[in-house]
Amino acid sequence: MASQSIKFSFFLVMFTTLVAFLDAHIADFDNYWKQRAEEAKRVALETYHPDPYNVTEHFNTMVHMDLFGSNETRRSMKRYMGKCLATNPIDRCWRCDPNWANNRQKLADCVQGFGYKTTGGKGGPIYVVTDGSDTDLVNPKPGTLRHAVIQKGPLWITFGRSMIIKLTQELMVSSDKTIDARGANVRVAYGPGITLQYVNNVIIHGLHVHDIVPGAGGLIRDSVDHFGFRTRSDGDGISLYGATNVWIDHVSMSNCGDGIIDAIMGSTAVTISNAHITDHNEVMLFGASGSYSGDSIMQITIAFTHFGKGLVQRMPRCRWGFFHVVNNDYTHWLMYAIGGSNHPTIISQGNRFIAPENVASKEVNEELKGLFAARIL
Repeated sequence: MASQSIKFSFFLVMFTTLVAFLDAHIADFDNYWKQRAEEAKRVALETYHPDPYNVTEHFNTMVHMDLFGSNETRRSMKRYMGKCLATNPIDRCWRCDPNWANNRQKLADCVQGFGYKTTGGKGGPIYVVTDGSDTDLVNPKPGTLRHAVIQKGPLWITFGRSMIIKLTQELMVSSDKTIDARGANVRVAYGPGITLQYVNNVIIHGLHVHDIVPGAGGLIRDSVDHFGFRTRSDGDGISLYGATNVWIDHVSMSNCGDGIIDAIMGSTAVTISNAHITDHNEVMLFGASGSYSGDSIMQITIAFTHFGKGLVQRMPRCRWGFFHVVNNDYTHWLMYAIGGSNHPTIISQGNRFIAPENVASKEVNEELKGLFAARIL
């Protein structure tokens, strides 16, 4: 009996490990991936903020000062007459600079919320993407986005012209990168999406991501020094898997094969801001499953985002962690706006909700299979 118990326990551990690897879309979880997973876990634990309310209060103070010019609680009735039309502290940080294009990396100083430590490719060289093709996944062509995102060290990636990038397989982004599409109309569309797996310190700004489909998998390079076999991707627009210090800003997203933005497997220190999202069913999933308590360290801010026409549910759907959903505009949904389970903390603050006409769909917050703490301010 003891021998059978040991065999069963060993099988259970191996099965659980195999499931985790399959979920990671890594066919061969070699030493390279093991080291990256361990490093990602270490960084996530170091980044975790023990008092998340300090972060939310700082965010609120910055918004208040931006709107009213001070941190006083009394609202000023004086109308703002300045030239800059940016209406939140993130945008006002850079958009009011007429020479922002000559100082692109100033953007890295503008993030607020739980992703406040994110610097992306700040301090690194500028890499200009000039080629929208994606034909070689193992030896990406210089000048393509895939070639840019696998380079070593900090890198600030810009685009030399407007382009549509139809990815052949999921785009594996490495640490310390900024994808900055300001000044061009750059669309990642009609192919697989963007994956941030076991990485740290990434900014994605100004991309249009739409009509994303699952990738079949295959050999894909994920860094200068490594490539490996990936299984089928889910079809997320942007997928965060064990990713830390991530800022997604001013993205326009719609119609993805799975989620618009999913953050799972201990991803934390994330800010999603100034996004425009339409035409999708399951919009944002934060937390891998009810059985993975490792997502308890997840801390995410969603701010200044427009959830528009054609959306159904999960704006976001939260498990386990701490979520600040603040100053967003909800103008349409078909089932519910914000959902939670497995006792997450969700602070819904300063949002505008315009419910649909259907009485059965007017639910703003939905509790799914478990308790969660929600504060609506």
